[in-house]
Amino acid sequence: MNKIHDLFRNKSENILCIYFTAGYPNVNSTVKIIKILQNLPVDLIEIGIPYSDPLADGMIIQKSNQTSLNNGMNVSLLFSQIKQFKKEIKIPILLMGYYNQFYKFGEEKFLKKCKESGISGLIIPDLPVDLFVKKYQNLFKKYLLSMIFLITTQTDSSRVFMLSQITDGFLYLVSSNSTTGKVDNFFGKEQISFFERIKKLSINIPKLIGFGINNRETFDFSCQYANGGIIGSSFIQSLNENQLEESIKKYIKFIRE
Repeated sequence: MNKIHDLFRNKSENILCIYFTAGYPNVNSTVKIIKILQNLPVDLIEIGIPYSDPLADGMIIQKSNQTSLNNGMNVSLLFSQIKQFKKEIKIPILLMGYYNQFYKFGEEKFLKKCKESGISGLIIPDLPVDLFVKKYQNLFKKYLLSMIFLITTQTDSSRVFMLSQITDGFLYLVSSNSTTGKVDNFFGKEQISFFERIKKLSINIPKLIGFGINNRETFDFSCQYANGGIIGSSFIQSLNENQLEESIKKYIKFIRE
């Protein structure tokens, strides 16, 4: 069973998804961070595959990508590391990467590795919807993997409905047209109007809000409009390589308590 489906079948609110970059702060950190997070009040983990030319990542995630690449992380190593831990994975794990990484690795080989490694789904923000439907949707079904689609403040309602029919697991609401890691401490009028518009639509698929969530206040606010929120940059910024477990526990407590 796909763990994302299982999560939303059993829980519908205050869902916390934590994003971090594979291979950061060091090449062996990925599984350590998963182990720590899944024993804390975290519902879902999104792991970014480091990439030299990310489209939507702000400076914090860009720097973590570069550090990870310098550490020697790559797609094959990431699959190998997670596969060794597969039997101990208790919560859904998503991989976030770019189409070039997916294509270059070999699309079906990539999906097969995801399945073998215990990955539940993928986010590939630059994969065109039409191409996904035409070429990859059946492959995702074959390997029981969810493909998560994103909508933004600029996405009109007809496209929101269309994407809500194609996305599997949940719909990712991108709260900002800028990159990740914006420094504002709260959402602006445009974001709140976007959340209200989407909430009023009759969409049955669960929704998580990402971009701009960096403290308990913004997480709790997101949960008023969606099933939960996704936090990345501020979590990555909080990681202390020398006190990894303590720094993660402190951060999750900062969000949850």
